[in-house]
Amino acid sequence: MSQSFSLTDTYSLDDLHVYLSRASRVEDGAVRLIASGDVLAVYTAILYPRGLLDSSPTVLGLRTLRLSDPVDLDQVVPVRSLLERLVRLQADAEKSADSPVSVALPPHVGTASWAGISPPRGGWLPMAETDAALLEIAARAGIDEVALAIPTGTGEQLVQKVRSEVWSRPVEGADRVPSGAAFAAYSLGFLSDDEPVRLFESGPWTRLTTSRGHVLVRRTGAGLRP
Repeated sequence: MSQSFSLTDTYSLDDLHVYLSRASRVEDGAVRLIASGDVLAVYTAILYPRGLLDSSPTVLGLRTLRLSDPVDLDQVVPVRSLLERLVRLQADAEKSADSPVSVALPPHVGTASWAGISPPRGGWLPMAETDAALLEIAARAGIDEVALAIPTGTGEQLVQKVRSEVWSRPVEGADRVPSGAAFAAYSLGFLSDDEPVRLFESGPWTRLTTSRGHVLVRRTGAGLRP
């Protein structure tokens, strides 16, 4: 199993840095990197259940990047450690923007519960599209509701309960999509005013896709079908 990967150029390096920076503002934990060939899949956790009684959906962000050399890779590493390495590489690569950039992985994470759940790679069935503005409205409303419901100093258990309730609700006008998926797409910068969001489903998973990235959603113990 490889302990490094090589991006095609510094533009890809910058893209990865922006994506992970956005993800770390929501969940400053781990990132899962999977490659089999010359495509790198970068998964980040936005929401996931924190216990047996937590009904939060599992919501993952996904960006794919082209590699200059094929590798066999499946590692879970700390987001912050990887970001620090990307920043150093950005400083070194300024003079060679079109050259491949090799990224050495930091030590792997021993525990990340969400990383043990693998979304399907195929079998996705297309569903109706939804409007990016609709998802942004749902995300902003949820952010405001969580902020109002959680005063400073609130215990972690109550914080998680509020978040679970808010982000598990379906988006009004897109009832197959939980608000947590809208929050992920908005927070990761995947939404654009001039592009609809395509929806796909495979078993208990739903995928929201734009040209900027993907959001993958799995409800605890069940799919999103009614």
